[in-house]
Amino acid sequence: MASKNDVRIHVSEDKTEQHDQVCIEEDFDYSQRGQWLRAAVLGATDGLVSVASLMMGVGAVKHDVRAMILTGFAGLVAGACSMAIGEFVSVYSQRDVEEAQLKREKRTTGNNDEENGEKEALPNPVQAAAASALAFMLGAIMPLLAAAFIGDHKVRLGVVVATVSLGLVIFGWIGAVLGRTPVLKSCFRILVGGWMAMAITFGLTKWIVSSGL
Repeated sequence: MASKNDVRIHVSEDKTEQHDQVCIEEDFDYSQRGQWLRAAVLGATDGLVSVASLMMGVGAVKHDVRAMILTGFAGLVAGACSMAIGEFVSVYSQRDVEEAQLKREKRTTGNNDEENGEKEALPNPVQAAAASALAFMLGAIMPLLAAAFIGDHKVRLGVVVATVSLGLVIFGWIGAVLGRTPVLKSCFRILVGGWMAMAITFGLTKWIVSSGL
């Protein structure tokens, strides 16, 4: 009877350990996905606000749709490259630090298998750079598409502002859900920030041209 009880206890303990391990892995996966999604939302928001503000600045002094589109496209390309390079350098530096830490731990413990497994879990700089660039382009393309097919200057500016506002609300909602923060407050903050960026760029550009600087 004692041996049977021992077997049951061992089986129960094994199942509990396996369940705990699965839970830890699931939590880790969701945490990693959440970080990637939040970074993607930030990149898309950056692209949306940056390119829209550039287009509004040019639209303040030029009525030509071609000038607005070219400016927005240049901002899209420059911003995507900047995001990719910055993310690549940042993640590569982080990876170097973590690899150095793993080497120090290896000298202390001598466990090569664990080190190899942890190396595979380190962030990939190329993937991070590509994800940041794509996220920026996704946000930046919205005001470009909104302005591309509208001839009237004032209507075009209004459509760009409306499109950006809708995009900011969507990105704010996604960020709030991922970060588990109040949705209304998050959407309000990001919406006001986007409006301020466009208004400041529009106003300063118009002032500089009108003052003859």
